[in-house]
Amino acid sequence: MNLLEAGKIVNTHGIRGEVRIQPWADSPAFLAGFEALYIDGVPRKLLSARVHKNFVIAAFDGVVNIEGALALKNKTVSISKDDVKLEEGRHFVADLIGLAAIDAESGREIGVVQDVLERPANNVYVIKGEREILIPAVPEFVVEINVEAGYIKFRLIEGL
Repeated sequence: MNLLEAGKIVNTHGIRGEVRIQPWADSPAFLAGFEALYIDGVPRKLLSARVHKNFVIAAFDGVVNIEGALALKNKTVSISKDDVKLEEGRHFVADLIGLAAIDAESGREIGVVQDVLERPANNVYVIKGEREILIPAVPEFVVEINVEAGYIKFRLIEGL
């Protein structure tokens, strides 16, 4: 199964078995939209999920009281990538890590995508090569992303 870590159960919510999940996605609503989440690699059916203050309040099938919810605290929740249809031009960050970073003009490899930092204005690619380079994830700099072929082409400016 193609699982992707998507959040962490950080606490219980109330006494009826609900849990509070800190999502690791673009929005809590994305995570709340699944029929099942995976805990320890096992699918757990969601009976309900709603957004509350940037968290997801979720009720899992079989978890009916606070003791059951406490047993899930600090567990990582995952989603199946097979359950997600991303919009054109959107990618999972996990799929971008490790891609070759290519200078679009010269065609030479400048390094490898080490991380993607989430910033208020836009994400930033962290490229590790001879030195570390930070490149904004905006169309002015990102020419092409080809996950299948294993690269991202960047338009570099003087000083990068």
